[in-house]
Amino acid sequence: MARSRIYEEICSERRDVNTRVLEQVVSLAVEIAREGREGRKIGTLFVVGDSGEVMRRSKPMILDPLQGHPDEDKYIDDPNTRETIKELAQLDGAFVVSNAGVVLSAARYIDAASDSLNVPLGLGSRHMAGASISQQTDAVAVVVSESSMVRMFDDGELVTEIVPELWMIEGYRSRVEGQTLTRRDDEVAVISRAD
Repeated sequence: MARSRIYEEICSERRDVNTRVLEQVVSLAVEIAREGREGRKIGTLFVVGDSGEVMRRSKPMILDPLQGHPDEDKYIDDPNTRETIKELAQLDGAFVVSNAGVVLSAARYIDAASDSLNVPLGLGSRHMAGASISQQTDAVAVVVSESSMVRMFDDGELVTEIVPELWMIEGYRSRVEGQTLTRRDDEVAVISRAD
């Protein structure tokens, strides 16, 4: 199955975010999961859409390295921005991406409320923050774990896992609850809820 078709399915119109922007974020997240940085695996969190509310429910962990730069230099589809994000992903905290595709902020602490969340056991605080912010806002969270997994949360629930193909060959067991669909291309396998 072609990669564009896979992304088209997981970045569908049913999400309250710009599908083109979400596809760019998921693509970048997969790159980060596969490549890591400087020979080591890294994890990060992207929060896409409803950026005003996300900014209100988060705060900078350090001085924001993206603050003060013009929006035209921070579009997610710009190769320079993507390389900058890969470098900044080594820092703790989340990236906030607007529906217009502008990476508004980096290294943000997302206020996470864990009551009423149903996050699978074994997933860490980055996943909890992604689930929480997607439940509290109209944003979608894309989490890259240090184990090279990419997970998407919408409405507080894990809705998609993107798994390196090798893990599928070894029989990886998905944490997505309920009936699922699995799709593959040459580089990734995607497991999504069958809604």
